[in-house]
Amino acid sequence: MELFAIFGNPVSHSKSPLMHNRVFEKLHYPACYTRILLEDGKQLKERFFSLSLQGANITVPHKEAAFQACDEVRGFAKKVGVVNTIVEENGRLIGYNTDADGFLYAIRDFSDIHKVLVLGAGGTARALVQRFLDEKMSVTILNRSKERLKEFETLGSVECSTWDDFKLKHPFDLVVNTTSAGLQDASLPAPKEIISSILDATRYAADAIYGKQTPFLQEAKKRNIPYIDGLDMLLGQGVLANELFTRHTLQKEHIQKAMEGALIL
Repeated sequence: MELFAIFGNPVSHSKSPLMHNRVFEKLHYPACYTRILLEDGKQLKERFFSLSLQGANITVPHKEAAFQACDEVRGFAKKVGVVNTIVEENGRLIGYNTDADGFLYAIRDFSDIHKVLVLGAGGTARALVQRFLDEKMSVTILNRSKERLKEFETLGSVECSTWDDFKLKHPFDLVVNTTSAGLQDASLPAPKEIISSILDATRYAADAIYGKQTPFLQEAKKRNIPYIDGLDMLLGQGVLANELFTRHTLQKEHIQKAMEGALIL
């Protein structure tokens, strides 16, 4: 029996165990998936091996720490310095990032996305911004403080602003909340007057948080803006992660069907 887990803080809300265990059950794969509350990201590698895991997902706020914990990083994760999926190979931790492609899967029904505003500057934002740039989209990032924007400024083609200096220069096709604002409280990812001006000038909205309608999405709904929460993103990245966990022995469409069944239970 193989063992997998998700590390995060908080992590009790995660639907990943439900999704992956449903796959293992329906497709008769001998494995189990659980949640691990991790307060210190520097302890990730030690906890991984102490639990004899074969793989893990990493959620906020430990995705950058996961990158540092890996012995080797492959694919898109190497490009962005953010890891959300780890697989053990011969005693080594191999890191991947399935967040960005999972998000593109989630917004597949949104049309003509060219200008995107990203709220937040953490690991999820870093992955999405790079993927948006790869798709030739125009990207603006809005974050509370300037410190975390420095690494985005090196990308050159990204416009960065803080709450204090943000000015709405043009409409957006899509605004994405990558912060944890609204996950455990009623907060917005930026002051309400800023959020209001942004939503009044966008066509679509998305939130990486799932399991509840965040205050951010409530504001979008008031304006009749089409939106998605993080559930579709979770599904997309989960399918890709499960392929890695099961070493591509299961078919993607079968994984997706099982996970979709778990999410409607």
